[in-house]
Amino acid sequence: MVRAWFMDDSSEDQRQPHMTDPPQFVSLDDLKKLGVLYFEIDSDPKKAEDQVNKLRKDRGYTYQDMITCSKDKLPNYEEKLKVFFEEHLHTDEEIRYITEGSGYFDVRDKNDKWIRIELVPNDLLILPAGIYHRFTLDDKNYIQAHRFFVGEPVWTPHNRPADDMEARQSYVKNFPVSG
Repeated sequence: MVRAWFMDDSSEDQRQPHMTDPPQFVSLDDLKKLGVLYFEIDSDPKKAEDQVNKLRKDRGYTYQDMITCSKDKLPNYEEKLKVFFEEHLHTDEEIRYITEGSGYFDVRDKNDKWIRIELVPNDLLILPAGIYHRFTLDDKNYIQAHRFFVGEPVWTPHNRPADDMEARQSYVKNFPVSG
C-alpha cells in the first residue's frame, strides 16, 4: 500500500525520505483531491494482468512500454535523474505501474508544499496532466515501471513555471489551488 507524506525543507540527498518531524502523512483521499490516483495491483501475475488491462481499457491507454532506472540499464543515468527531478508538468497524464524496485514521486499540494509519494512493486500511480511534480529514486537506486499513454507517448516535460500552458490552466480549474 502506498505511503505519502509532507516533505521537510532539507536539501540533502534527494533519495532520502525527507519526512517532517513528526511525520505528516497524506491520505489517499487527499491525493485524490489533487487529481492523483492510486491503484494497488494484485501480486498474482494473472490477476495483475487483468487489472491492468481493465484500467488500460477504461482510461483509453493504447501504448505502453517499460523503463528501468538503474546505473547499468538507463543510458545517461546521472543526467536523466537530474531531468526527472526538475519540477515540471506534462500535457498528458503520467502513469507508472511499478514492477520492481522503488522510488518517489513528489507532487505539489494546493498550498504549493511538496508531498512525497513512495512507490514499490504493485503500485500504480496516475498523475493528472498539468500537475507540478518530479521523480527520484530512493537509496536503492533501482526501479522498473510500465508506462502507459493515450495514443503516442509524449515525453516532453515543461519545467516550472508553466502556468500559462493549457494543461496547467485546466488542472488549476479542475483542482483549484491557492494563491
